[in-house]
Amino acid sequence: MTITCFIRYQIDPFQRAAFETYAENWGTIIPACGGDLIGYFLPEEGSNDIAHGLISFASLAEYERYRTRLKQDPQGRANFEFARDKRFILREERTFLTPVEGTTQDMRR
Repeated sequence: MTITCFIRYQIDPFQRAAFETYAENWGTIIPACGGDLIGYFLPEEGSNDIAHGLISFASLAEYERYRTRLKQDPQGRANFEFARDKRFILREERTFLTPVEGTTQDMRR
């Protein structure tokens, strides 16, 4: 069964461009480390300080292996350092979800 890591970020709305760069960097790093990147999403309407990221895995064990690879990856470490140095992420929360059969679609169409 697939699990999806739903990441909720509270970002500094004055550093939206920095967060966008951070998210774009994950576009190659996450797949290289074993995650199935669904996407990152910036606020458009309503709240201007909440962004989201969604990454799927075959299992929670696959997520744990991915986290290990990510911490060892030079580009991954550099992206984490970029976020830490620029301080555009104010808070980050992770929730793990499983899809309800018959209710999901392929977002890449």
